[in-house]
Amino acid sequence: MATKKKTDQSYISFGLDSFGDIPRGTDGKLLTHAAAIRQVIDEAVLADKLGIDTIALGEHHREDFAISSPEMVLAAIASKTKNIKLASGVTVLSSDDPVRVFERFSTLDAVSNGRAQVILGRGSFTESFPLFGYDLRDYEILFEEKIELFAELLKEKPVTWSGTKRASLDKADVYPKTESGHLETFVGVGGSPQSVIRAAKYGFPLMLAIIGGAPERFVPYVDLYKHAAQEFGTSSDMIGMHSPGFIADTDEEAVKIAWPAHKTNFDRIGRTRGWPPITREHFDYEVSNGSLYIGSPETVARKIAKSIKTLGVNRFDLVYGGGPMPASARLHMVELYGTKVIPRVRELLAEQSGDASK
Repeated sequence: MATKKKTDQSYISFGLDSFGDIPRGTDGKLLTHAAAIRQVIDEAVLADKLGIDTIALGEHHREDFAISSPEMVLAAIASKTKNIKLASGVTVLSSDDPVRVFERFSTLDAVSNGRAQVILGRGSFTESFPLFGYDLRDYEILFEEKIELFAELLKEKPVTWSGTKRASLDKADVYPKTESGHLETFVGVGGSPQSVIRAAKYGFPLMLAIIGGAPERFVPYVDLYKHAAQEFGTSSDMIGMHSPGFIADTDEEAVKIAWPAHKTNFDRIGRTRGWPPITREHFDYEVSNGSLYIGSPETVARKIAKSIKTLGVNRFDLVYGGGPMPASARLHMVELYGTKVIPRVRELLAEQSGDASK
């Protein structure tokens, strides 16, 4: 079982991320969107019981993902859990309104006794832009202006602000306030140096989305973030990463379940982006050398520990359940992550540091 949470900065936190992928039931058929959402709630409840630190839910507006309103699902999870942090992963700020995002998450923070967490991002999918009436040509300026406003809102004082893509505010106060006076907020970055610098500028913790290739490719981004934070006079104490994966009792079983689901998911998205179909060779490379954390608890734990050590991050979130996997296999994966993988990663990191007490 995952160990109790600590407050010191040396503590490595572990989370789970879900986009609300549609799993298969016992009959092999895809669940409905409603059933898929309830599945995620069940997985989060189990994660809380196992002591996993965070559940992060992504926002998507597509047929293949059930969660379009993460904070609604997180509120349902809040009512059934006690300790797990409740995060978005990510909130697509560019096509949302910063005031409403703050209000929704400060409300979630209230109902969960201070467990809400926002991870802001530009989003890797663009369906929300036309859906909510935004022009994709404004992709960059929308995020830049809205994150600037959100940074002001986080001060929880009257805000005076003006931009070009949203109505100005004049001494506007936004409610509810959080009890702690602080709504925990990360910025999710997929590989843009400008986004890394922006996160440092506003003093936001960094969450790196590492979904392909060797994790060490992101070492320069970690270094850039720390350097930029030093230049801006902000903190760089919290850096996280999230990557996709799947855990089963053996390496062979994990690959057997994950490969067809991953290919279905990858190729479906690839058809809209002009990607060639993924090959088994590419998949196997990502499992062995890239950013797919697929295998037995020992295999996945060793790979996670190596990535944490290489990048120097203090948070790892596993994006689980990618594609149409069996619902039962997903629940078992959550159990293995909490009971075997996380404790083993902590052991490996302690061995590497030479201090078994950590």
